[in-house]
Amino acid sequence: MLSVDENDLITRCGPGTPMGNLMRQYWLPAARSDELPGPDSNPVRILLLNEYLIAFRDTSGRVGLVDDACPHRGASMFYGRNEEDGLRCVYHGWKFDVTGQCTDMMSEPEDSNFVRKVRIPAYPCVERGGIVWTYMGPRETPPPLPELESNMVVEGTPRVGTVLNDYNWFQAMENNIDTTHNPILHYGAVTPENDPGDHGPDNAYMTRDRAPRFEIHDSEAGASYGCYRPAEEGQTYWRTMHWLFPFYTMTPRHPLGTTSGFVATVPMDDTHNMQWSMVRSLGTGDPTNRGGGSGERLLHNSTDWYGRFRSATDPSTDFGLDRDVQRAKPPTGEGYTGIKGIGMQDEAMKWSQGRQYGGIVNRNREHLGTTDAGIIRVRRRLIDAVKALHEQGVTPPGVDNAGAYRMRSGWIVLDKNVDWWEGTRHLREGFREEQAVRATV
Repeated sequence: MLSVDENDLITRCGPGTPMGNLMRQYWLPAARSDELPGPDSNPVRILLLNEYLIAFRDTSGRVGLVDDACPHRGASMFYGRNEEDGLRCVYHGWKFDVTGQCTDMMSEPEDSNFVRKVRIPAYPCVERGGIVWTYMGPRETPPPLPELESNMVVEGTPRVGTVLNDYNWFQAMENNIDTTHNPILHYGAVTPENDPGDHGPDNAYMTRDRAPRFEIHDSEAGASYGCYRPAEEGQTYWRTMHWLFPFYTMTPRHPLGTTSGFVATVPMDDTHNMQWSMVRSLGTGDPTNRGGGSGERLLHNSTDWYGRFRSATDPSTDFGLDRDVQRAKPPTGEGYTGIKGIGMQDEAMKWSQGRQYGGIVNRNREHLGTTDAGIIRVRRRLIDAVKALHEQGVTPPGVDNAGAYRMRSGWIVLDKNVDWWEGTRHLREGFREEQAVRATV
């Protein structure tokens, strides 16, 4: 249970808020590279940390991210002309480059030097792995980008999964941290007797024991846990989960060491977030190179502030809830919930958590149990870091340690006498230096 003040502290990310200030210490995913497909392509509206911004790719191919309001009279830069290495406001013809410097003023006489005195708020951007990253923080020289393996591998065409969620970022991120719901929400109808065997080789361990134990481990840039259940005689089934500042999660979807991936849950405003995901295969026999995400169908993008990568899911239909399917005996694959598909089941739970409170979960009414150990630890680490930055100016974990993000998650079966953290190190930290690409900041 959190107090009202603590709940506000970790959920609200607008300019000047303690959590907003913490978020601005890190590089943030802002746009997909393919949203800005070529030089002088169409500008894109970006809502990020409660700031209204415009992304554009200039004539030289550089990406700029500037304030939506022209500093002259406040007209929207979305309507601007993207031309000759700058974005020009069509109201009075003021043009700005990717650094925010005004380079031309059509409305000023030629002998005026006013153009050199005007800037539009702008944030530096770099591209890596199909993502446009931006730094909105106070440093003149930004910190290094986090070394997320799936975003750095050279081989293959990067594919980025993106989906907009219309609820607070923290409940979206916590759903990824919470792996205990998996054998209940998604496989609550599956038993050892009716398991068709197509849910993955590890599903039997979870559905035999839906109340696992947890071991928590603090890392340099976050927190991890090993969630364990009995396996065969003398063995233990482990699911390794990582959370990394400020919003990255790595869930155990595959055998440990076979994939690298992450989900970044980035606040747009207090009641909307954009989830970014990448998963890459590490094996030679599996060509998988896909974005993650909930897997739901997306609407066509519009130019609205909330028009990018929006799910076609309609909460007014109760996420397709079918009570007859839910009641079916014996239950079908969706029989436990009556909602079809893992992504839709997750969406129903996340969306429903905060509806009666304006889209933000009221955590001071919770009653957390032993299987919420991971969530409890992440909350405490974030609260402590936010307070340390706000009250003492302490740089949050991971900001200056890009290598701390070299993590992999997954599931594994170990002998009972093996320590899970040490026993998985070679698979968990198997970052391949020769395959990495780093963005020049």
